[in-house]
Amino acid sequence: MVIIIALSTFVCITLAVLAAYWTMFRPASASSERLRQMADEQGNLAPAAAATLVRPESDIASGLAERMAAPLRKIAPPSAAEAKKLQKQLMQAGYRSVNAPVVFRAIQLVSLVTFPAVAAIVCAMLAKPLESALMYILLSFVAGFFLPRYFLKRMIKSRQQRVRWGLADALDLMVISIEAGLGLNAAMVRVGEELKDTHPDISDEFELTNLEIRVGRERDEALRNLAERTGVEDLRSLVAMLIQTDRFGTSIARAVRIYADSLRTKRRQRAEQAAQKAAVKLLLPLACFLFPTLFIAILGPAALNLMDTFGKM
Repeated sequence: MVIIIALSTFVCITLAVLAAYWTMFRPASASSERLRQMADEQGNLAPAAAATLVRPESDIASGLAERMAAPLRKIAPPSAAEAKKLQKQLMQAGYRSVNAPVVFRAIQLVSLVTFPAVAAIVCAMLAKPLESALMYILLSFVAGFFLPRYFLKRMIKSRQQRVRWGLADALDLMVISIEAGLGLNAAMVRVGEELKDTHPDISDEFELTNLEIRVGRERDEALRNLAERTGVEDLRSLVAMLIQTDRFGTSIARAVRIYADSLRTKRRQRAEQAAQKAAVKLLLPLACFLFPTLFIAILGPAALNLMDTFGKM
């Protein structure tokens, strides 16, 4: 039994090392080598062509991740809807790069390979039976599949929470800027500059929205993209209000002020709700950790005296 586990562990480690070597040090094809030689000999290629032939150092990590994710794509190729959903989730988590889905798939592949290999090594070192070793390997495989998505969802919720708590301050600054005479675009730029240190997530989103407007995209579309990138319901309502205000020609400052007051009230209600939930959430730690300790400290001496008394009798 131990020999079978040791052999399977050796095969897994060998395959993992070979896969890593092939991924990182795979030789280039003959056509790419010939193109690179022509580029070195002539030296007068266009900048775009040279950029495609010679990859900068910043793209090495993404290229490595793309090579690592290639086997997973062949085994389970993602559909268009799944790829779009993953791209949206990564944007909501704060990763807007084009190579972000590839890197995420590579992380999934590494976790799928690493967790079962570690479980097999530990089972071989502890001389576990084959049935229990297979169970541990299967559980580690499931954990390696679900843990990246779990951490991604946690990152999305954390970023949405930061955006939600900083939105009221951003709206207050926006009201002040608009009433001072700035337009909506200039007010968003100003708010992004002021909140760069305290609320960097909102600052980045506002700056990106302003850049989209400056390159020629419609304001309505840029604001909708702002709501889609964050996934926060309060920001989605703000975007809908700004689009309606811009469409009907009403006062933007008055609308933003009213919405800021309602958002501040909602934030206070959320804080009160969280404070009320704290008492309920403390019941389980108190029942599991504090009450047994109190019982031991209070009833322990009496129990010892009773044991001595009954022992003498």
